[in-house]
Amino acid sequence: MSLPGTPYQTVPTDYFARRGLRRYAGVFSLWALGVGAVISGHYSGWNLGLLAGGWGGYALAALAIAAMYLGLVFCIAEMAAALPHTGGAYSFARASMGPWGGFVTGLCENVEYVLTPAVVVSFLATYLAAVFDTPTVWLPLYWIAGYMLFVTLNVLGVELSFRVTVIVTLAALACLAVFWLSALPVAEFSRYALNIGAGPDGRPVELPQGHGPLLPFGLNGALAALPFAVWLFLAIEQLPLAAEEAMQPSRDIPRGIVAGLLTLFVSAGLVVWLNASVAPGAFQLATSGEPLLDGFRATFGSDLAKLLALVACVGLISSFHTILFAKGRQIYSLSRAGYFPRFLSITHPRHKTPHVALIAGSGVALALMLGLWFGMGAEKGAAVIQGMLLNMAVAGAMLSYVLQAVSFLVLRIRLPKLARPYRSPMGVAGAVVTLLVAAVTLVYQLLDPVFVSGIVGVCAWFALGILWFALVGRHRLVLSPEEAFALTARKTASVGD
Repeated sequence: MSLPGTPYQTVPTDYFARRGLRRYAGVFSLWALGVGAVISGHYSGWNLGLLAGGWGGYALAALAIAAMYLGLVFCIAEMAAALPHTGGAYSFARASMGPWGGFVTGLCENVEYVLTPAVVVSFLATYLAAVFDTPTVWLPLYWIAGYMLFVTLNVLGVELSFRVTVIVTLAALACLAVFWLSALPVAEFSRYALNIGAGPDGRPVELPQGHGPLLPFGLNGALAALPFAVWLFLAIEQLPLAAEEAMQPSRDIPRGIVAGLLTLFVSAGLVVWLNASVAPGAFQLATSGEPLLDGFRATFGSDLAKLLALVACVGLISSFHTILFAKGRQIYSLSRAGYFPRFLSITHPRHKTPHVALIAGSGVALALMLGLWFGMGAEKGAAVIQGMLLNMAVAGAMLSYVLQAVSFLVLRIRLPKLARPYRSPMGVAGAVVTLLVAAVTLVYQLLDPVFVSGIVGVCAWFALGILWFALVGRHRLVLSPEEAFALTARKTASVGD
């Protein structure tokens, strides 16, 4: 039954009591959550764009993507401080663009947070199989075990979840630091990083002695590398999803997300420079599924390969655990407000964690992975999981960035007097940079046949989601904190007009 004069339905008196969260996180825990979500991209994935632009083209792309994330993070910090609700991007868009805007933005993030852990656990299984000489046919067992273990850790309480997050994030950074220190004495930038050239047909060729051009494919190569450079920072935007579990969200989330991004700037710069500056060099590194391990082999020798592969798992574990956290909260917030089926937002009666959302989201991801694996065969299925699903996650993220930048601009215009405990130092310019770079990145995804399948997959995801919302979801909305704020903000704007 809807409340008179509103699209919202009445709910049982214990509705929100059964959907409670527990506050625990401070700035340091939030910093670890943001860095931990991203750090696997510094272990693998970032390198796949080296052949698109050469080292110099990739570096330019990384700088453009860094500028986009800087603008985005400042926008998010301002909006999260003003709207300290678990909804994150959905909450920002709901307040600025209404229920449809909120739902579509939430759906963009949903693609990213459901599929990114699936890709990460697939890479993790590949590493573990190399360590323990596991036959390829058994890789799905690693996926299932990974989901079971880390979903359980996330369900057992926010305190345990954040403690694990801090430990694995610090361990992942420590592993990277060991590599940086070991690579510095042997790095040969001109020989190894600049060993990509353009052949007579315009395709990349390896230059055995290095000393090639900085931009072998010109500025177009740098633009083509944009979608790959996203992996250096993807998922830092998840911090606002912890708003209702932060001790002082309006203060702590801006500090945590800005500190996290600055940490990632340093790590990304060192990885792109040093990993490409040791053997086997940028050309071979561009097709490697384990670039950090290749770097360790160059500095410590291949005899320690299995031990180093096990060490490299730390970064993948860090991202897998922290993005699972984000997925649970993202599904929880949309469900609590009625956009997704409401039962998904029920929290554990003792631990106060969104266990239903965590299990359901992980079940969808595992079903997709197993369907691809058994439907297409092990080899082709693995390629699609680490290719198409990865591309879908990036596309969903870019669309959400565009919509979050628009939300920032609309809130600045419509609600100039909104209490903003934190204000973006880049202001409107930061939102414009975010919007433009994200849009260009999406365009270059469409121009690359490798990424097109991911775009098609996102469109299918959207079609199903929009059909659900049009027929069911929009008639079952609940006056959650995000919705209540949006209504109050609209009334305030109307009075001001």
